[in-house]
Amino acid sequence: MSVKELDFNSCYRAVAARDARFDGRFYTAVTSTHIYCRPICPARTPSSRNVRFYRHAASAEAAGFRPCKRCRPELSPGDPGWDHRGDLVGRALRLIEEGVADDGGIARLAGRLHITERHLHRLFTGELGVGPLAVARTKRLLLAKQLLTETGLSITDVAFASGFGSVRQFNATMKETYGFTPGELRIASGRSVADRSLTLRLHRREPYDAEPLMRFLGGRAVPGLEHVGESSYSRAVPGGTITLTPAPGHVRLDVSLDDTRHLARIVARCRRLLDLDADPESITGALGETSLAPLVAARPGLRVPGAWDGFEVAVRAVVGQQISVAGARTLLGRITGRAGRPTGVEGLSHLFPTAPELLDADLGGLGLTGRRVTTLKALAAKVAGEEIDLDGAQEPGEVTAGLLEVPGIGPWTAGYITLRALRDPDAWPCGDLGLRRAMACLGIPDSHIERWRPWRAYAALHLWSSE
Repeated sequence: MSVKELDFNSCYRAVAARDARFDGRFYTAVTSTHIYCRPICPARTPSSRNVRFYRHAASAEAAGFRPCKRCRPELSPGDPGWDHRGDLVGRALRLIEEGVADDGGIARLAGRLHITERHLHRLFTGELGVGPLAVARTKRLLLAKQLLTETGLSITDVAFASGFGSVRQFNATMKETYGFTPGELRIASGRSVADRSLTLRLHRREPYDAEPLMRFLGGRAVPGLEHVGESSYSRAVPGGTITLTPAPGHVRLDVSLDDTRHLARIVARCRRLLDLDADPESITGALGETSLAPLVAARPGLRVPGAWDGFEVAVRAVVGQQISVAGARTLLGRITGRAGRPTGVEGLSHLFPTAPELLDADLGGLGLTGRRVTTLKALAAKVAGEEIDLDGAQEPGEVTAGLLEVPGIGPWTAGYITLRALRDPDAWPCGDLGLRRAMACLGIPDSHIERWRPWRAYAALHLWSSE
């Protein structure tokens, strides 16, 4: 949906009903107050003559509106329309959330997408009404607002954690855009700087079925890298650790970091790992009218487990070929211990190796077959050489084609990688034995697979969860 496609009457009805299904899909700007809100804002519904609707928070801010302090737009779940799109704008938005524009500017962002800055700007203004620089700035400001409100980080730490290059730039941008300084917001929040804990709420759409997702991650947790308890998921990340705990209405993110400058990337990856921006209503509505109806009715909030890192999921998929989940965990633990950097944290002792680290590592004596080592090395070479981008810059079809060129990677492996790493909602791991077994047990013929488009990834999770 582009800026030209927002239907005023439909949006106004959603605002009047405070319909949570539209949270994150658009923002309501009120001309009489110069404030923009989420559709679920508890404030009195404004008169229709004083309302404008915007597709993205950056569009509202570029028009001179400030975020509401009651409904807090920084807590909105992401728009599922962008989250699942594989086109240039959708991929650019994913990279902006990753902090690519913060690290290297719009030139770096355009370079990752292999297009010119001018073309990228033209695409953004056509879809959102603002350029990518404005979107990146709004992302930084909203994260900073959440950090100032919910944590005890110092203003300096908040500035760098949210992607600003300096405290002076942070103060000036917030004052110019929002009309108040970071210090004024911190005082209003009542947060003590003495409280150094870093905990954030990651909001999601309901229903959200956390149990099968945590069970999926727990069954595949790599020793030394991850730990999944009764209700939480922890892992080592560069510079520290994270813990994700599902709670009513949100997922709690507890972070321990030596350097908070990559916090934006951590938040974005956690959201993708737990599929927090999915649209369960659309998925349930489509799959609920097919042969999967009983499974969908039983678990309407089922999510697709995503990826912390695309290369990591690709390695998991290769190692897991034709062996048990438990066997794959053991081998992945050995690979992590051999090639990953040590963290010094008990229980979460190593990071997963990057593509260059795996390419340089000796993988002999770990229990891997020679053919599997060859595949892993070839995969690492393509990722390290930027021939394959598994973190969102490449179109899914290009990634799949590149993966299939790697000796030892076939349709099943490529489908599994696109399902988890690229978060393609229509990915389907062809030939998966678990899926075949579940479909046979339920009496579902292969011809029904095409009926599940464009949500075949969610169909696969429903079938896997039914076993």
